[in-house]
Order: sequence, then C-alpha cells, then structure tokens
Amino acid sequence: MKKKWVIQSFLSVLALTFLFGCAAKEPVDFGTFTPAQFDLEKKESKVDNFLVIMDASSSMRHDNKFDIAKTVVERMNMTIPELGQTAGLRTFGHDPSVCTNKTRLFYGMEPYATAAMADGLGNVTKPGGTSPLDEALAAAQTDLETLPGTNNAVIIISDGKDMTDVRAQAQALKDRFGSSLCIYPVLVGDAPEGRQLLQDITEIGGCGFFTTADDLLPSGGMAGFVSQVFLKDAPAPAPAPAPVKNDSDGDGVYDEDDQCPGTPAGARVNAVGCWILEDVLFDFDKAVIKPEAYPLLDEVVEIMKKNPGMNVELQGHTDNIGTEEYNMGLSLRRANAVADYLANNGISKDRLTTKGFGFSKPVALNSTDIGRSLNRRVELHP
Repeated sequence: MKKKWVIQSFLSVLALTFLFGCAAKEPVDFGTFTPAQFDLEKKESKVDNFLVIMDASSSMRHDNKFDIAKTVVERMNMTIPELGQTAGLRTFGHDPSVCTNKTRLFYGMEPYATAAMADGLGNVTKPGGTSPLDEALAAAQTDLETLPGTNNAVIIISDGKDMTDVRAQAQALKDRFGSSLCIYPVLVGDAPEGRQLLQDITEIGGCGFFTTADDLLPSGGMAGFVSQVFLKDAPAPAPAPAPVKNDSDGDGVYDEDDQCPGTPAGARVNAVGCWILEDVLFDFDKAVIKPEAYPLLDEVVEIMKKNPGMNVELQGHTDNIGTEEYNMGLSLRRANAVADYLANNGISKDRLTTKGFGFSKPVALNSTDIGRSLNRRVELHP
C-alpha cells in the first residue's frame, strides 16, 4: 500500500506538469484529487482482465476533451489497486507525431502495474486523426482473446463523435465473450450523438453502465466507479478452527482440566479427572468400609490386576467438620482401610502407599451437604 501511495504522489506531480507545464497552453483546472484507499483485507478484484480504450482522435482537440480523457485515465490508474489483474491501455485516432496506426496498445496486456500504465499513457501526447473506435473494439478481441480468467471489463473513454460501424463491432465483441465481458462507456463532452452512441454500447454490453467524465473527475466519483467496476467484497475469513481438546488417558476429562493425568482405563473419576472413592465407602466420621461399597473396591482390584506394573498412592480426604488434627488422622485411617481391602484381595502391599490430607484439599464447597460429601473421599494416584 505504501508503494501504491508513493506512485500515486508521483503521478499527481506528473498530472500537474501535464496540466500546467506548457506555457503556450491555457491551464486546465480539474480540481484537487485524492485517490481512494481501499481496505484490501475486505476487498478483492472483481475482474481478471481489463482494457481501457481512450479516444485520441481529432474531435478530442476541442473543449479540453483530450486533457479531460487523459485526466480520467490518470485518476482511474491512481485509484485501482494492484490485485493481480491483467490490464491494457489502447487508444485510437492519434496525431502522426504520436503514432501512425489508427489504434495502438500503448500498455499491456500484462499484469497490472500503476507505474507502467502511467508510462504508457504518457506516450499519448497529442490527439489527431479520425475516430476509429470500431477498429479499437475489433483489436480488443485480440487483446483479450488468450487471457486467463472469466471476468473482463472494457472501459471506453470518448466523446462518441464522428464514428461508424461502432455498434456492430461492440456487438461482435460482446458475442465473442458473452457474459464474461462488461463494457463501461465514459462520455467526454456533451455531444448528443456521442451520448446516444455510448448508451447504445452500454445496452449491447449488458452488464456494464454508462457514466460521464464529469462524474469521474472528483475523488468520490472515481472511488465509486473503481469500487463498482473493479472490486468486490472478499469472502469473510474462515472462522478459526475450534481448538482440539485431548483426553489422553480416556477418562472423560480433557487434559486441560485433568488434575490427575494417566488414570487407568475403567477408573471412576471426578470432575477434575482424579480416580476417587467417594463417601459411599464410609459412614460419617468413620473409617470402616461399608459392605455396599465393596463392588467399587473390587473394580479397583480388577484394574490393578490388569495393570501389574502400576503402583498406587491412596490419598484420604475429609470435609471441614472437626479439628484439623482430628481430620488428618481420619483421612489417613480411611486411606489405610482401602489399602487393607486391596491387599486382602490380592494386591501386593508393595504396590500401595497411603497419605492423609484432612480437609486441606477440598474439591467442592464445604458450606453445603453435597459439597462436604464430595470432599469426603479417597483418591487413587497411580
């Protein structure tokens, strides 16, 4: 974008030189111009290829029409973003000192570059000759023929005067490219026959529109034209993929929330992924395992038998009812009771260690019955 701004500034100086540098010519003031800056994160090219056809015939000598046409092309060139389009500048007419051909491609067809198109336009210094827009349109078929892409725009800048066979050639061009071609005539001057001709070409083109040079000379008018002809909204960026959540030990708790990774398959875990035996093992303030809790402990036995290399630390916990010293003892007695049950059912005591934590590591609030019941537990840590 900075490069484009530098080029635009340079072209502004060239435009002023063109308009005021010749002492023998009355200066023409087309007003100040500031090229629009488009948000290219939100816009992309609407066209794959575009061709500007500018009238440089003798009818453009009058009423500053040649100066107006060149200024329109200059300002258009300063405003179009470089987005990988293929572009060209073709003129028709010509003073013999500029070119002896009735129509000539002064720039392109090549990847669009603001500076290169400006150089091409700079070579068209004087109008003259007849007005063979028909031959320029015929040549446009060749200009666009072999280009990749399916969206083509032809911008015609002319007074529409003293022309023949133009409608037929415009129809031939449209027939050749069909819906992939849109034509945008820009009227310079106010000749009624010129307006009618360019409006007829617009109708033949189907998908373009007619406008005037007076509409495009101001910054806002040119910005709107470039936006409509050359740009479209870019697709919204794809939403970021949802982060992949892993559950490495398969316990149903994602790794990011799992405080006890490595839980063996089949183990019952709490909300933070720790292998636990809750208060169903014990009555309140007791360390004697209730018979109805034996199936839970039998599950632990089976898991440890399936994982003979796994050792387990049994960690006892309590709620906060009672003193710290008392609950430390109670929690250790509960852990030892579980260890004894496992050892009596075939698990070597060498694979078991016990610790008591009292009420120092709650997993729920102790202010409710449910919270206290969750805190009365034995955790198994492989």
